[in-house]
Amino acid sequence: MLKIGVLVSGGGTNLQALIDAAQSKTLEAEIAVVVSSSPNAYALERARRHGIEAVCVRRRDYASQDGYDAAMVQILKGRGVGLAVLAGFLPILGPLFLKAFNRRVINIHPSLIPAFCGKGFYGIKIHEAVLARGVKVTGATVHLVDEGTDTGPILLQKAVDVKEGDTPETLRQRVMEEGEWELLPEAVRMFAEGLIQ
Repeated sequence: MLKIGVLVSGGGTNLQALIDAAQSKTLEAEIAVVVSSSPNAYALERARRHGIEAVCVRRRDYASQDGYDAAMVQILKGRGVGLAVLAGFLPILGPLFLKAFNRRVINIHPSLIPAFCGKGFYGIKIHEAVLARGVKVTGATVHLVDEGTDTGPILLQKAVDVKEGDTPETLRQRVMEEGEWELLPEAVRMFAEGLIQ
């Protein structure tokens, strides 16, 4: 069975979607560990409530990118992780990490890449930008992670309508419910079944 490591920085709603899919057996994968970049991330509590090992690794505790990457690799490889899943993870992962998990790192992004992605586009800022631009359709994307920011090959996308009267908060919730929470477990399932090489 595929073991995954879920990397988080905040509340862990995408982590919860993966936990729910694994528990309902729609996803044949084991969440071996949850790694947070923040000791205050609620995702750590979510993991612990479901009996999943949860650890915090802060980038600022390491003098170099390579040192941080090596610590992350050691945690994941030490638990037999075959796929790293970025689920609202803010720190940058460097070449050492990406080489260790070559083509085995995926990210969920709350827009239809290549729109509203790249440097500076994360969290609520994405939905604010979508509304400011006046687009009628946004969505979510799962992509492989490379050394760029949101530049890796796209695996899955789902469109989500922008509605009259949306606020950044209501739009973020709809993109999560209709896009992210469906796509991320599906992408992991595809990896587990060998459908992504």
